[in-house]
Amino acid sequence: MSSTEMQGGEAVMVDAEEMRRARQRKMEKTGKWLLPVLIMFLAIFMWDRICVWNEIPRYILPRPGEVLATLIEDRGLLFSSLVTTLKITFLSLSLAVLGGVGLSVLFTQSKWVEMSFFPFAVVLQVTPIVAIFPLINIYVDNQTAKLLLCAWIVAFFPILSNTTLGLNSVDRNLLDLFKLNGASRWQTLWHLRLPASMPYFLGGLKIAGGLALIGAVVAEFVAGASGQSSGLASRIIEAGYRLNAPRLFAALILISFTGILIFLVLSFVSNRILRRWHESALTQEH
Repeated sequence: MSSTEMQGGEAVMVDAEEMRRARQRKMEKTGKWLLPVLIMFLAIFMWDRICVWNEIPRYILPRPGEVLATLIEDRGLLFSSLVTTLKITFLSLSLAVLGGVGLSVLFTQSKWVEMSFFPFAVVLQVTPIVAIFPLINIYVDNQTAKLLLCAWIVAFFPILSNTTLGLNSVDRNLLDLFKLNGASRWQTLWHLRLPASMPYFLGGLKIAGGLALIGAVVAEFVAGASGQSSGLASRIIEAGYRLNAPRLFAALILISFTGILIFLVLSFVSNRILRRWHESALTQEH
């Protein structure tokens, strides 16, 4: 066999391998969303069949169709409550980002400050919010401020801990390079530490986004707020008292889908920020 024929055979093998890899990537990309959708539809179908086969009353376990009908019928009340919950969620998340990043920068500039105050952040993280709320209820008069403070406490620690870890995980060789070139502490922070900590911060932000929603809902449960301007947790409590299981499930579904949407949006933002330079996003792109 001549060298030309051998090279042609190798080229055909390479092309075949590339086509196989392309088909595999396409199948993985399709399966990434198709399989969860199929499993979800199967779970909903089995939920419906279990209700029918066992003749379960609607006030114990409603069928999916009844939940969807309630979600459409009560959409005005449920979505207005969702807006109330989201206000607390995003306000607490914004405050957690400001406070967490600000304290992380302060901790990075002074180890004495970090050693002095970081344990208090850990105490807030490990103490259940339901145990803290009675104190908040005594010292804070405004209902919105109570809910906001509770949600902030839950969402604050992931931002603080992840950003602090990122700021302290800078390559020592790069730090030495900045020192050799006479960079000030704030120049090193702005041009080296903050960019290097971005993946850590965004990872903490994705965690804090879901925790802010959880904190807002738990705070509403503990506060027991009621009325037209109350959040989704209050709708769940009210529906439970009235044995209105379809509305209870509809409110739960709204909370779940809202949490998923928050995570997806923050994941998209993270990927857009990191995709051109960080390995985690580059791996996803390629």
